Amino acid sequence: MIKLFWLFLIFIWNREKFTEGDDNKYMNKTVIDDGFESYLVEGAEFNGEWEIPIIKNENVETPKDIVPYDKIKKIKENERKSIYIHFYMHDIKFRQVITNTKKYLEKFKEYGGVISPDCSLYIDMPLCLQMANTYMNRAVGVYLQNNGIKVIPNVRWGDERSFKFAFDGLEENGVYAISTLGCIRSKEDKTRFKEGLREMIKKLNPQKILVYGTMPEYVFGEFQNQVTFINYESWISRVKRGVFDGNK
Repeated sequence: MIKLFWLFLIFIWNREKFTEGDDNKYMNKTVIDDGFESYLVEGAEFNGEWEIPIIKNENVETPKDIVPYDKIKKIKENERKSIYIHFYMHDIKFRQVITNTKKYLEKFKEYGGVISPDCSLYIDMPLCLQMANTYMNRAVGVYLQNNGIKVIPNVRWGDERSFKFAFDGLEENGVYAISTLGCIRSKEDKTRFKEGLREMIKKLNPQKILVYGTMPEYVFGEFQNQVTFINYESWISRVKRGVFDGNK
């Protein structure tokens, strides 16, 4: 019954696929025709009530930098192995990676690793779609990991309703990544993010958390003695400073 539920959710999540030859053109083919991209989770283990695929903890070195997927061409070839790719951007910009992950394997192998996709969990999004996006985050991460690519799990939550599944598919005592970009604009946003971070630390007991974006004291202050945070400046902030080569 749960597998049928996921089949339905993934069908809703993405009704159309990008063609392999042109990311800007669509074809009338649904994900359900492809078995909801079942190849992504071949050989995977699952956990939680909703059977989220598990991204395994790996022995990863702290990335020298993390760079947006749509900016990786700016990275010099001799620097790529020390850099991880991230997807902290609008979902549409990396949708083709979700719907045709195989196509990007060789390109991603040029880099040190990948942070699993940041599929949105907006608080006004139906909870079933938030679950589907959490599933796809983990499924792509599992597939990349099973194909020899180092993966740091991205952790994303919405409001407290999402806590029942937002941390599934993750092993404890690992290295994880989060982003504050666009998530802490108002006092209410900051409070919500802080509550989610507290729940994440409680459930996952992280060794280390990579943070993309600003780290206000109000949100992160109480956790500084509990977890090692590694902060990375956002690409937008770098552009404003006139830095364009992908380095800090």
